[in-house]
Amino acid sequence: MSMKSRSLRSPREWQFWMFQLSGWGLWVLMLSLRDLTFVPSEYMLERVSVFAVDAIIGIMLTTGLRYLFRAVWELPIFIRIVAVLLGCWLASQAWGPIKVLITDSDFGASVDITDYGWASFSKMVPISMSILLIWSVLYFCIKYYQLFQHEKEKSLRSEALAHEAQLRMLRYQLNPHFLFNTLNAISTLILVQSTDQANGMVTKLSKFLRYSLEHDPLDKVDLAHEVSSLRLYLDIEKVRFEDRLRLQFDITAEAEKGLVPSMLLQPLVENSIKHAISRSEDGGTIWVAAKVDGEKQLCITVADDGPGSVDNPASIGVGLKNIRDRLQEIYGEKHDLTFARREPKGFQVTVVIPYEIR
Repeated sequence: MSMKSRSLRSPREWQFWMFQLSGWGLWVLMLSLRDLTFVPSEYMLERVSVFAVDAIIGIMLTTGLRYLFRAVWELPIFIRIVAVLLGCWLASQAWGPIKVLITDSDFGASVDITDYGWASFSKMVPISMSILLIWSVLYFCIKYYQLFQHEKEKSLRSEALAHEAQLRMLRYQLNPHFLFNTLNAISTLILVQSTDQANGMVTKLSKFLRYSLEHDPLDKVDLAHEVSSLRLYLDIEKVRFEDRLRLQFDITAEAEKGLVPSMLLQPLVENSIKHAISRSEDGGTIWVAAKVDGEKQLCITVADDGPGSVDNPASIGVGLKNIRDRLQEIYGEKHDLTFARREPKGFQVTVVIPYEIR
């Protein structure tokens, strides 16, 4: 495709010609409606034809002005003002004799387009110059508006890209300790020739990693799907902790249909394993609960009965901080994330987000 054809198909080029043709068409219509008030209808076709020819000449002259304005667009404003005034004056000087020629011809004898019957209006500034100046002002107003919109769109795109990059960064900070411990456990199972169990762990690890990589950080999945992925992670951890890791799920059928950010639960449960299960010789219990409250919000709770994940619930680790930042990026102020101690012991994280279903 040639450069010229691509230019003609550009949105701005189409917008220019749309405004150009509709504007001059409106000008012809206004003159015609004005003349209808005092000119017999049988003479109107001839007069409209003269107005249309005059408008075509105006289109040609203002299109030339457009190329002049584009040529000086990047120059200092003083030069642009001079270019506008000088360009309009030269164009009006060219337009004036053409108007006279049309008016003096048999074709245009029925109407005087040298001043359109507005002689008093054009005493100081010729009517041609006035029209061209008005056209130039409208051109620059539309041009600056288009530039403003373009910069606004660029800003929104940049903000969206930064938003997505932030989510990706937070999303892919998978704890390397989990991978190390899992691979170490698999290695141990192989050494003791527990090949079936080792093979099962490899299969579950691959499914879990595939889930974590296939879903974009902007994706939302139903809670039931998220819980199935969480169970893969917990099955892997149960090989390490065996009976020390006890689990209880209490998720309503309505809550299972709710959409949540992918990989939301795993960091919450991982935090409980790290600070509750691994610190206790007897292990502990992790509760995962979800329900929909009366305000149609999805409430998810992950709790444990360990010694307390942190000394100060307001001070959180990287995993929980990433969850907080992801929720802020996705939901803004339409979410709630709270950390609290459980009595008599333990730690609890509660996530409240809008209830959405597919």
